[in-house]
Amino acid sequence: MAINTTLGDALNEQINKEIYSAYLYLTFADYYEDRGLKGFANWYMIQVEEELSHAKILRRYLLDNDYQVKMLAIAQPDKTFNNDMDPLQAALEHEQYVTASINDCYAIANEQHDFRTMQLLDWFVKEQGEEETNASDMIKNMELFGGDPKGLFELDREYQTRVFTAPTMPM
Repeated sequence: MAINTTLGDALNEQINKEIYSAYLYLTFADYYEDRGLKGFANWYMIQVEEELSHAKILRRYLLDNDYQVKMLAIAQPDKTFNNDMDPLQAALEHEQYVTASINDCYAIANEQHDFRTMQLLDWFVKEQGEEETNASDMIKNMELFGGDPKGLFELDREYQTRVFTAPTMPM
């Protein structure tokens, strides 16, 4: 079964959104690096790797299903930050945006009765739930501990321990 053009185009746009996410998270890492918060910078550098891996998964899926992948222009991130909380809040907002986009792709797949693509997107739906939880937890941690220099130091040290683990797809 060939992928419907509407769905294929939506997945192509999702690739673009995942690459934009990586680009955006690089700006977050740069902000924290400039602030001397290498753990927070590390957290977002891991996010960069995750977002790129998501784009690669979608790209491979389209290629494996004989759908032409189109590399679209990547928008320039336009976020500016006034404090250490700003990137964390921007990350949650962005993850909610990506979740809505994945849900839109899922709705199109469902409408087309493309169960194979729905199975792929099931993984992304679960992943987005984890992404939103992580972003929300980081905000809560900053609210609780970030106002105290020692608490901020401990959070930064905790985030330095995060390592990238390539996702495994259930396919």
